[in-house]
Amino acid sequence: MTPNNLDLKDRKLFNKYLALAKHELAAFSFSNIYIWKSLFDIRWVLIREALCIFFRDKIGCFMYLPPLGEEPDPLAVKQAFEIMDVVNKNKDVSRIENVEEKDLAYYRASGYCCSNKYPDYICLRSDLELLRGNKFKSQRASCNYFIKHYDFDVRGLTPVDRKECLDLFSSWLDGRKKQSSDDIYCGMLEDNRQVIKAALADYRYLGFEGIIVKVNKQAKGFTFGYRLNNDTFCVLYEITDLSVKGLAQVIFRKLCAGLKSYKYINIMDDSGLDNLRKVKLAYKPLRKIPAYIVTRHA
Repeated sequence: MTPNNLDLKDRKLFNKYLALAKHELAAFSFSNIYIWKSLFDIRWVLIREALCIFFRDKIGCFMYLPPLGEEPDPLAVKQAFEIMDVVNKNKDVSRIENVEEKDLAYYRASGYCCSNKYPDYICLRSDLELLRGNKFKSQRASCNYFIKHYDFDVRGLTPVDRKECLDLFSSWLDGRKKQSSDDIYCGMLEDNRQVIKAALADYRYLGFEGIIVKVNKQAKGFTFGYRLNNDTFCVLYEITDLSVKGLAQVIFRKLCAGLKSYKYINIMDDSGLDNLRKVKLAYKPLRKIPAYIVTRHA
């Protein structure tokens, strides 16, 4: 069987299979999958009525999600590994990422090895809007400082804002790289330049929602994300001018305040980075959503 190249027109098919079960990991979204086309050759195929999604780069081929079907199918998993093995000279590269906790017992019982990936952080939306109590004292103070000292405007993000957002991202990226000597982190930042460019290019079609903040009529911050399910919204990106004190806290609070139809906000994983972990934990997540990687060897 020959896998298909991922295209925007595949959204309806993907959503059909993604809707077969309720998912809490941010990876289970067509919008999230599609924007990685800028870094990976993404292909998909139906194996025994299960949707299998493959990512390929110069390192090799892996599955971004487990096979999506009515029930876990051992033959579908076996055939998926065979497809990856055709590409991967090193068969250890063949793997399934973003396996959910509910499927862990199945993979272990089937003889596969399961290792931890970075979990997603889930927060109560109302906490992020209201910032009540001593635990959010620092965020409230930052918001108050920004509101007191800056002339600003907040509105919905639209495709018209694309150039301003990309220019701001470039400035933000330069600032972050100057602050870090971690080559892996800096490499991840560069990768995100391509991903955010792809996201903004197809912003409306991919169903993204967000806001932009202008200070003295200049774009100083933007953030956007997507609906994961009826209860949960995922914040994909938040970019702010690092020199504007309190802006990061204000833009996050404003975004969450405008998402009243959702109970939870998924603020994604921390990619194993200590500084990112500290930022996410500062917002007192309700819980972490575990994610796992499945391989055939320990």
